[in-house]
Amino acid sequence: MNINNHIHHTVGIIPQLLLALPFIMAIVMYILAVIVSNRRQKPWPIYRTVYWAFGILFAIISVAGPLADRAHVDFAAHMFSHLFLGMLAPLLLALAAPMTLMLRTLNVPLARRISKVLRSWPSRIYTNPVVASFLNIGGLWLLYTTDLYSLMHESILLHIIVHFHVFLAGYLFTVSMIYIDPIPHRTSFLYRAIVFVIALAGHGILSKYIYAHPPKGVPADQAELGAMIMYYGGDIIDIIIIFILCLHWFRATRPRIELAIN
Repeated sequence: MNINNHIHHTVGIIPQLLLALPFIMAIVMYILAVIVSNRRQKPWPIYRTVYWAFGILFAIISVAGPLADRAHVDFAAHMFSHLFLGMLAPLLLALAAPMTLMLRTLNVPLARRISKVLRSWPSRIYTNPVVASFLNIGGLWLLYTTDLYSLMHESILLHIIVHFHVFLAGYLFTVSMIYIDPIPHRTSFLYRAIVFVIALAGHGILSKYIYAHPPKGVPADQAELGAMIMYYGGDIIDIIIIFILCLHWFRATRPRIELAIN
């Protein structure tokens, strides 16, 4: 059965509002935190706020509005939504350093509690690159190689859960690879680079699989276009992450290199 037959049962203002509301709250809270932080300490970098604003914008575009509506009847539009929600928005939000802003905005006792949570064993597990990659790339394989893609068009609850997972898994993956905020459980650059290459390969192979084996209910021509968007669009965002990772790696090793030369 074609998934387009189920569209009118799942697409509506309520699911879009439920998905967009957390992001709207996030931009409001971030701006309030910036105002409070600027009163107590040196001004928060404007470019961080710009990153956050654009990250929230792309996240909202992907879950509410014309693109979100189109994504339910056009797999190519769905894939643009996937790239915005699961890759581009998480990258921009990570670059906005929200945890750093939170820690410098909260009072000392509360900030210490947050720091304790960051040092906890669940945080250690979920920010491990291997676990984050499994949740991110593994989740996408589950979505596009099983009936989950068609089922989420039949269930509002499943639709919401899948979208939140795509975003959260994408964000965890990003912050596990590039350290913008404080990360108590750090892993080596080499470890992250190896895991990232494997995850990148998994993403690329999946896009080729979709090209040859469309998800249930997706026409072949839409699957081919969507797969190319996933492949090339994902590569563009991955290149940015690679650049940041390599830049941090270079900066971390540069003092020792200069010392060895002298």
